[in-house]
Amino acid sequence: MRILAIDDTKSLRDLLVATLKQAGHDVVEAVDGREGLDQLTAHRPDAVISDLNMPNCDGIEFTRSARQRPEGARIPIIILTTESDPAIKAEGRKAGATAWMIKPFNPPALLGFLDRFQVQV
Repeated sequence: MRILAIDDTKSLRDLLVATLKQAGHDVVEAVDGREGLDQLTAHRPDAVISDLNMPNCDGIEFTRSARQRPEGARIPIIILTTESDPAIKAEGRKAGATAWMIKPFNPPALLGFLDRFQVQV
């Protein structure tokens, strides 16, 4: 499964990428939502894991924009963040996020989400 990992914090992105690669996934990286949209078009991933709070284009803006593109209309998009405010979660769902996970992420839980989505892809 090809996964687009978007996070502006290099250490967290590196941990995410290592977890995904160790589980056998192909990973494409982006440092913010704007670069994520470019990578979405260029690499057509099977799923996206995006941070929420990023410069240039945050995770909700990314999700909203991705859902307007053919390559992002139906793929799973997981928002990975430290935010737990129900209003922000609702905004993410409204934008089209498939799931919401709190950082620091639990690798088995994250991979479990992806396993469920892989059946649907």
